[in-house]
Amino acid sequence: MEYLESNARYSKAVIHGDTVHLAGQVAPDPGEDVIGQTRQVLEQVDMLLGRCGSDKSRVISALVLLKDMRDLVAVNTVWDAWVVPGRTPARTPMEVRLADPRFLVEIQIVAAR
Repeated sequence: MEYLESNARYSKAVIHGDTVHLAGQVAPDPGEDVIGQTRQVLEQVDMLLGRCGSDKSRVISALVLLKDMRDLVAVNTVWDAWVVPGRTPARTPMEVRLADPRFLVEIQIVAAR
């Protein structure tokens, strides 16, 4: 297994065989609205997948964590522009209390390499 950007608590990515597991990604600038935060999160996902030898066309599943489920429509506008047509992953949106109240969305990804 390979571990990327690890500390004592977690790794941002773990590669096991031909599967890439990304930790939940949040916006580096949580001062933006949910659309801006979602764009930031997906940019981070793209970067991490690239470092792991994968890309968004190989995403298997996504867990979309929302501070407020009413934001799902806005998140979907960014998601729909990002996802590869015909390669839409299994996806589960959920409303949860996130680690920092400024975070509006967090996305966890599993992808093939």
